[in-house]
Amino acid sequence: MEVLTKTETLATANSNDLSEFNRSSVLKPVWQIVNSIGPYAGCWALMIYLIQQEFPFWLYLLISVPAAGFLVRIFIIFHDCCHRSFFVSSTANAIFGYIFGIFIFTPYEKWRSLHLKHHGTTGNLDKRGTGDIWTLTVEEYKTASTWDRLLYRVVRNPLLMLGLGPITYFLISQRIWYRKANRKQILSVMLTNVILGLIIYLSHLTFGLATYLVIQIPIILIAGAAGIWLFYVQHQFEGVYWARQEDWDRTRAAMEGSSFYKLPRILQWISGNIGFHHIHHIRPQIPNYNLESCFNKYAEFQSVKSITLRKSIKSLFLNLWDEQQGKLISFRTARSL
Repeated sequence: MEVLTKTETLATANSNDLSEFNRSSVLKPVWQIVNSIGPYAGCWALMIYLIQQEFPFWLYLLISVPAAGFLVRIFIIFHDCCHRSFFVSSTANAIFGYIFGIFIFTPYEKWRSLHLKHHGTTGNLDKRGTGDIWTLTVEEYKTASTWDRLLYRVVRNPLLMLGLGPITYFLISQRIWYRKANRKQILSVMLTNVILGLIIYLSHLTFGLATYLVIQIPIILIAGAAGIWLFYVQHQFEGVYWARQEDWDRTRAAMEGSSFYKLPRILQWISGNIGFHHIHHIRPQIPNYNLESCFNKYAEFQSVKSITLRKSIKSLFLNLWDEQQGKLISFRTARSL
């Protein structure tokens, strides 16, 4: 049976079949907060101690790696709060969304607005540009100016994307609101910036600004690179679905335009099951702690071709959408067309 047939079948049945997984838990969110925030705070405390005791730089830099992993997990909790699926209460989702946003330098209302738009436009060639990775078609790239082609190559360069990307996205662009932002979104950005400023100032008064920066910057760079990579591979992979508005199908965009990223168990835990991204796009209201159970119950979700960690590297070299062939291709391949 082909994937399209399965997605069509799922589209008519999932509204009732998936309802049991929509229900948010009372205890699971509490435990996820404990096993994410607790170890993250512990890593911070240990690194502060090591710096004050003048241990070698490489030692606390090494600890920043698991700290970054816990920060990725905190981002997934924030992400679920943005979908108002993490807690039973919408108010709790909003309050903790703001709180977790401080950890990841991201204003809750701004990010939530852009991310929800992303869910409504995934795989739609006519609605690109909101909450997604910049993607051009072959024809658009060939007719673009020299400057635009150069900029596109810079943005799609793996080293720059994963190296400068976290600095640009989390430390700079999240400090400002976009042009059409409403009052709530603007206040969210301002409040996040003020609280971050207070945290930095209090750090300066207690254990020192230099210590804060030496700890926070590596963590945010590593976690940010991991986050950008996860978001990239979720919608940029071999066999991904894209279509023009008149042919675009929401269910196909979810099942074929969002990846099933099959990660090693520890990475699946750190990334909060976000590898089951096709399920997340079918039903964004399912909290991360229910995604695997949903996957295990339905053969339709299991039938989607998985992307392994090794195979996902190939995604870095798929840069342009070829509308004639209906697939992503590399810059090198595009030159021969």
